[in-house]
Amino acid sequence: MSMSILPAGGGRYYEAPELSLGAKLLRLNWLLVALIAATAGIGFLMLYSVAGGDLDPWARVQIVRFALGFGAMILIALIDLRLWRLMAGLIYALALGLLIAVELFGSIGGGAQRWLEIGPLRLQPSEFMKVALVLALAAYYHWLGPDRVNRPLWIAAPLILALTPAALVASQPDLGTALLLILGAGVVMFLAGVSWWFFSAVLLGAAAGGYAVAVSRGTDWQILKDYQYRRIETFLNPGADLRGAGYNIRQSEIAIGSGGLDGKGFLEGSQKSLLYLPEPHTDFIFASLAEEFGFRGGIGLLALYMVTLMVATASSFGIASSFGRLLVGGVLATFFFFFAINMAMVMGLAPVVGVPLPLVSFGGTSMMVILFGFGLALCAMVHRDDPMRRR
Repeated sequence: MSMSILPAGGGRYYEAPELSLGAKLLRLNWLLVALIAATAGIGFLMLYSVAGGDLDPWARVQIVRFALGFGAMILIALIDLRLWRLMAGLIYALALGLLIAVELFGSIGGGAQRWLEIGPLRLQPSEFMKVALVLALAAYYHWLGPDRVNRPLWIAAPLILALTPAALVASQPDLGTALLLILGAGVVMFLAGVSWWFFSAVLLGAAAGGYAVAVSRGTDWQILKDYQYRRIETFLNPGADLRGAGYNIRQSEIAIGSGGLDGKGFLEGSQKSLLYLPEPHTDFIFASLAEEFGFRGGIGLLALYMVTLMVATASSFGIASSFGRLLVGGVLATFFFFFAINMAMVMGLAPVVGVPLPLVSFGGTSMMVILFGFGLALCAMVHRDDPMRRR
């Protein structure tokens, strides 16, 4: 059996040996796996705490979800990387189809239409698209090759791949996830070698779009929903409406500030136990952690995230295929934007956009998607010697 063709000197090729299951298991980045499990463990503790010292209703379910997703992550990592490249278009098409289904048949909750209910399952397809888009773009640029990356015709395709789902997600409305899609796509395009001129043009377009958003308010062609404008106002002036739009972020800042250096202690957080802190098990779970474990606890979790990124990045340097490198880069960028935006949001450094804290916030779809992404990244690391010929 053979795996892939590696270029040798003089235009000749030799074939890399097929990896056995044992060899693949040995090649798994077990340190990265352990860091993922440790981060999820912190999430279980916090879900136990915000329920008042009870595994129900959140921690027990989250543990089961993680166990299933963790097993799937390891399985994904052992599958031949070439299969994921071949399936990239199909996975993207499936995710896009689910987003369209949300527009047609999605259930409404909290004023937004973001979910699909399939029997007992409740899915948020926009979460799946975060990884599906990275996978599709990595496969596209692997096929394209570096010599055509900056030609206008070939830049149009990834723009369509990224902007189509972003527009669908923004219409749900879910600007936070739409932003994550665009940022993740931008990182993959940057790593693929797209020119700085393109990104400069994008920034100018974004500035023009921001101006259009501002001047459209109150007109017949208003771009954002009224509550989204209120969120922006709250971010710019948090004290303007402390009982209305500014309530959530104000309570979050109180929780974080009251934790001080060392925190109030596990299970001792008053903001969440007295129900002042909104959504303490999902979007604002970092505020719950900072209240109970203080500045040191918050920095500790941030350090764990950063070490996870550094370990995964270091392991990606030896990946031979452009598909594998772009896949890892896109997955890690998406992971970074997840926790960076969430932490900035709960501290009042960014508008409230509904982005969960990865591996810590309660949520089945988010958990599974993050583990799926890390499974793909681990797969690229396991099969790092395979350059995968472009055609």
